[in-house]
Amino acid sequence: MNFAFFLTFHDAAKRARLSDADRQKVTSLVKATPGLARGLLFLPARTHDPYADDGASPALALELYFADVAALEAALARHGHLQALPAAVPSLAGVATTQQAMLARAFPVPDATFRTPPGDLACTYLVHYGGQAEDLNAWLAYYIAHHPPVMARFPGIREIEICTRIDWCGFLPYPRVEYMQRNKVVFDNEAALTAALNSPVREEMRADFAKFPPFSGGAAHYAVATQTIAP
Repeated sequence: MNFAFFLTFHDAAKRARLSDADRQKVTSLVKATPGLARGLLFLPARTHDPYADDGASPALALELYFADVAALEAALARHGHLQALPAAVPSLAGVATTQQAMLARAFPVPDATFRTPPGDLACTYLVHYGGQAEDLNAWLAYYIAHHPPVMARFPGIREIEICTRIDWCGFLPYPRVEYMQRNKVVFDNEAALTAALNSPVREEMRADFAKFPPFSGGAAHYAVATQTIAP
């Protein structure tokens, strides 16, 4: 398990776009983060899901992994390395931005070897549950035990991850969210994600969703092109 920090710039009106110069600045800044285990930079992608259409994907999202919470909190401290992030993205000034730190749990897949074509990017389906469960412990226990084995049957799946809430210290100047859970499935590219979402496994996912313990708020789903940033 790792600790993951999510930073999301979401313009529902679809007007905002991360400039190439800002993308380079963010990539360099993230790469130099002390204690970073791995960074992911997400940009908008498109897919077709027969059961979900939650509008525009984030203009930019980051998922930054740390081996322990102390390293994560050091990067987000009042004078931490990531305090430079707001100045690195002037092209997204004014875009609604949220942050959250979580515990990231990885799950096995039949074949984790990426076969992304040259010049293409892997594609991730980011999902979050922003509401409340009547019994969060029971809800998470069911989800963790039952949903990943179904996800693992998606054709061409390369990664599965489920993130759960933690308490954390950080001082970036953005509002916090307290989503009860995030998860993602990752594929070789946009076409592979779309093929998986339109396979019979999506019907299995929907059937299992109907068995979740009671909760409110639903889920939001966003397709994002995925760039890995190695420290």
